[in-house]
Amino acid sequence: MEIESIRNYKSVSEFSELLKVIKTYISKNEDIEFVTRAFNFAYEKHKDQFRKSGEPYIIHPLQVAYILSTIELDESTICAALLHDIVEDTSYTFEDLSNMGFPIEVIDVLKLLTHKEDVPYMEYVKKLSVNNTARKVKIADLKHNSDLTRLDLTKDKIPPKYNLYLEAIKILEE
Repeated sequence: MEIESIRNYKSVSEFSELLKVIKTYISKNEDIEFVTRAFNFAYEKHKDQFRKSGEPYIIHPLQVAYILSTIELDESTICAALLHDIVEDTSYTFEDLSNMGFPIEVIDVLKLLTHKEDVPYMEYVKKLSVNNTARKVKIADLKHNSDLTRLDLTKDKIPPKYNLYLEAIKILEE
């Protein structure tokens, strides 16, 4: 199997797992289609991006969405999780997302989740903490990013931002 096929398979497999979970508590077809549209968009925009581990980047937003699906959060929250790095890590803007038909409540959450370089990290975390949906997505994002079990610690060092992420989680969980 070619590398690209393996990457596609892993992404589709992870998305299938996410769908399996959300279908246990979200029954409306249009809500499932909304989540699928968000995944397809995120997949397309992140398809040429990879994590430092070499893993396709799309696995990260999928894992964030999966974490949130296990506590049965709604389709808008799952979509925000899938799209949470689009504006920060691609050339797409909030206006582009709006033009694509993503609802304003999702875009408002994404605006809070998008860290601007000129804003100190903890100030950004405190600002987004006032929105319950953004707070939950960010906690899942940070938990996935700080999960050391996904790393080969014989080769990889503890991520430089690990302690910062733990501090941010503590603030968000207060």
